[in-house]
Amino acid sequence: MKSIRFIIVSLVLTLALAAFGQKKVSVLGDSYSTFGGAVQPETNLCWYNGPDSGWDKNNDVKELDQMWWDILCKQNGWVMERNNSYSGSTVSCTGYSKKDYSDRAFITRVLNLGNPDIILVFGGTNDSWAKAPVGEYKYADWTKNDLYSFRPAFAYMIHHLKEAYPRAQIYNITNSQLSDAVTQSMDTICRRYGITNVRLHDIDKQMGHPSQAGMKAIAAQVSAAINARP
Repeated sequence: MKSIRFIIVSLVLTLALAAFGQKKVSVLGDSYSTFGGAVQPETNLCWYNGPDSGWDKNNDVKELDQMWWDILCKQNGWVMERNNSYSGSTVSCTGYSKKDYSDRAFITRVLNLGNPDIILVFGGTNDSWAKAPVGEYKYADWTKNDLYSFRPAFAYMIHHLKEAYPRAQIYNITNSQLSDAVTQSMDTICRRYGITNVRLHDIDKQMGHPSQAGMKAIAAQVSAAINARP
């Protein structure tokens, strides 16, 4: 009887320690990271499995476990802390048709990521597609007007991520097939802040969004970059 109790207690302690030791991951993203019912706040617009869903858009991603971040977490034994992704959102406050996207911009959502060990930022796609102003590099003393341009807004975002989550490892993910200006700007600013920038390549897409194959490729490339870090 004592041996059985010992085994049970040991098993419970092992599971508790394993759970305690799991890394918590938060995602700050756009439509590529949305899935209806799996974003916080729940009011965020979703492209996958949402009102603006990929169900009728000839995209074969239909289930949560096909999302790049779910694949990534399961492969590495991590848990999702918070997925604050918003379909169509830009890093800066300039959206499509030059509309004001301050309500959904990455820089607006930057402080709503919980208490993560790892932060994965996956944006810039809509800034590129919407042809938002690129602006000049600026690393301090941002004005409200500055934040309507990509470079100062991206730097503002990284600065505040590092400030708000000093113990978290932060990774930026750069989509394939973006404008040179957006791609190079993220590279330059990430180097300035000492942030790993994962530049994606060969991502299969349907309706401009990752397919199942594309999601697997994203997970594999991000996992390789994170696990290569000393």
